[in-house]
Amino acid sequence: MAEEPGNPVLQYLRRIDQRLERVDQRLDDLTARLRSVEEQAASMRGDLSALRGDVVRLEHRIDRVDTRLERIERRLDLVEV
Repeated sequence: MAEEPGNPVLQYLRRIDQRLERVDQRLDDLTARLRSVEEQAASMRGDLSALRGDVVRLEHRIDRVDTRLERIERRLDLVEV
């Protein structure tokens, strides 16, 4: 399609963008791992485990909604620079 731009600034910005994508992926992975730890901790607690489990489920649902909202904003170019 198009050649790699000769402008070093554009090349540098593309590299930064690629790195940010990798950081986002790693953050998503860490969030999923933390979710798992929270679920396990909630199940091990005594009499407050049911309440904590409900809170953990709500937090996970909010995380998923947040992820979807970010994806929609990126698609529609609504993300602030």
